[in-house]
Amino acid sequence: MNTPRKILGISGSTKKESSSDRLLRILSEKYKDIIELEIFNRIDELPHFNPELSDNPPNEVRHFRSLIEEAEGIIICTPEYVFSLPGSLKNAIEWIVSTTLFSSKPVALIVAAASGDKAFESLSLIMETIESRVYEDSRLLIKGIKGKLGKSGELDKEVLVQLEKLVKSLLGCIEDENLTASKYREI
Repeated sequence: MNTPRKILGISGSTKKESSSDRLLRILSEKYKDIIELEIFNRIDELPHFNPELSDNPPNEVRHFRSLIEEAEGIIICTPEYVFSLPGSLKNAIEWIVSTTLFSSKPVALIVAAASGDKAFESLSLIMETIESRVYEDSRLLIKGIKGKLGKSGELDKEVLVQLEKLVKSLLGCIEDENLTASKYREI
């Protein structure tokens, strides 16, 4: 049996028991045989981004960066706030931009919201800009999440199928040896 891949799940919500947290926990449990998903749901503990501290960041940021570095892949799961990404998620990503931690890193994106189109578009653009490896099937927009995620953890069957496709795509990206050079990293 293969060892489960080490994945970091980043919740874009600061709300306890958010849909994002619940989706990440579902992924962790459902796919525990193939992924070891560590959930980071403490983005509200990261200080406000300050580019002057980027080279010598606070300890919370160092810890966050080390989690990203150690992971074989990343799953970002976030809501949409006011037709955009939550400020706390954007802040967390800004602490990473000055590094190459996301460059060529396999990433999966989940936006789970009432609508989510703008956050999905924004997150996709940001990850593309910092040269993460996000396969098309590693992107999932779940509209109307409140009607698809029950209080006791049950999830709409169609969403379960989509999540399975996303996990398989992320694992395929991790296993893909055909890396290309980027403006940040030579291969």
